Amino acid sequence: MSNIKNAFTNGKAFIPFITCGDPDLDTTKEIIRAMAANGADLIELGIPFSDPTAEGTVIQGANLRALKGDVTTDKIFEMVRELRQDLNHPLTLPMVFMTYANVVFSYGAEKFIRTCAEIEVNGLILPDLPFEEKDEFDEVCRKYKIDLISLIAPTSENRIAMIAKGAKGFIYIVSSLGVTGVRNEIHTDIASLVKLIRENSSVPCAVGFGISTPEQAAKMAEISDGVIVGSAIVKLAAQYGKNSAGPVGEYVRKMKSALL
Repeated sequence: MSNIKNAFTNGKAFIPFITCGDPDLDTTKEIIRAMAANGADLIELGIPFSDPTAEGTVIQGANLRALKGDVTTDKIFEMVRELRQDLNHPLTLPMVFMTYANVVFSYGAEKFIRTCAEIEVNGLILPDLPFEEKDEFDEVCRKYKIDLISLIAPTSENRIAMIAKGAKGFIYIVSSLGVTGVRNEIHTDIASLVKLIRENSSVPCAVGFGISTPEQAAKMAEISDGVIVGSAIVKLAAQYGKNSAGPVGEYVRKMKSALL
């Protein structure tokens, strides 16, 4: 197992997401550092894709802006390498990539996952990869000690136990049906999902999709091991552009404080 487990040793984990390259990779680096400095326990790095089917309009927009700025997978790899190998302030907290299966396929799965290991990216989330088709990726991930993160949604139903038993790193609980995006309320019975997961796995579980306020985060953290927030942060990046690091850092601080 990778060091993803370390994200869950400091109480409830706060896991922020950012789309790499929105508005540019230099700003993304600043945002990542601000997240780490303000209490993030693990950071999800989105590799932009032209058809992000799991994303709502906020993250779709970020993907398009990043791609228009000529962001590539190789440039993102180099950005992470620079963060990890910075002689003065190397970034040590766990990080995972979130992208789509076609991004990995087109790059070459072996080369992509090997590079993840080289730059110390600890896990990979592919929301469009069906559980039944994950073996091809999972075999390579095991070879390079990268955790292929499993997603469990309200629609997983009788597959929850099976998915949980094979999970690594952490389990991503999708709180709501549909695509990513801020929601005023979360109606899914998360407690029942968590109960079934814990009956079948000791891997930590974190809840994402729709969480944006400290109150929502605290409520989800009461019944799970951590909280994932994406769209609310990506909205700040869209609003503040190159000056996003400060507002994002403050937001992360407030959200992490809600979990303590």
